[in-house]
Amino acid sequence: MFNPRFLVISLGNPLPKYPSLHSAGHFSLNGLVKALKQPGFREMKIGKQTCLVSQGPKYTLVQSPTLMNVSGPFVAKAWQEMVKQHDASSTSLVIIHDELERAFGDVRLTPWDRSHRGHNGLKSVKKSISQNKFPESPFARIAIGIGRPEERDAATVSKYVLDPISVNQRRVLEEVVPLDVAKRLVELEDEWKEEIET
Repeated sequence: MFNPRFLVISLGNPLPKYPSLHSAGHFSLNGLVKALKQPGFREMKIGKQTCLVSQGPKYTLVQSPTLMNVSGPFVAKAWQEMVKQHDASSTSLVIIHDELERAFGDVRLTPWDRSHRGHNGLKSVKKSISQNKFPESPFARIAIGIGRPEERDAATVSKYVLDPISVNQRRVLEEVVPLDVAKRLVELEDEWKEEIET
């Protein structure tokens, strides 16, 4: 019987200290709890670190507690803990992250092996965990578009992603985007089920 579980980890800099577009993953995860009718977040130890976790029968939602650029080791440890508790063949890892190349609020299911495009959080994750070791587990990414400034130099882009977000941006990320993230999770489950059945 197909009974999938999902470990969904958002990347970003820790909230509430860094309320920027770079933490779009965390903001959308906040709203995903409601969209999926999950239990509220509580502090738990995962991967030897205290972090915010919402644990439901199908989805375990986790806000990475580390700075964005060093997310990888935490994600790897959290995943290892998950597959010790549940069979890897029925468990999927999903990373939610910000995406400069997409319009603000655009939500896309993205193949795990697609280029990180210079995203240091994804770079760190890919360096720390390999899907090749878990071929039966679907690894996927959900990219949250944050738009990008017209100027493409590193300093302008860095300021754009790290400046505090507006009240309206936060509302979209926490109230509108999570509904699309929930749809992408259903798409991922449907694709997985189809693969198993064919």
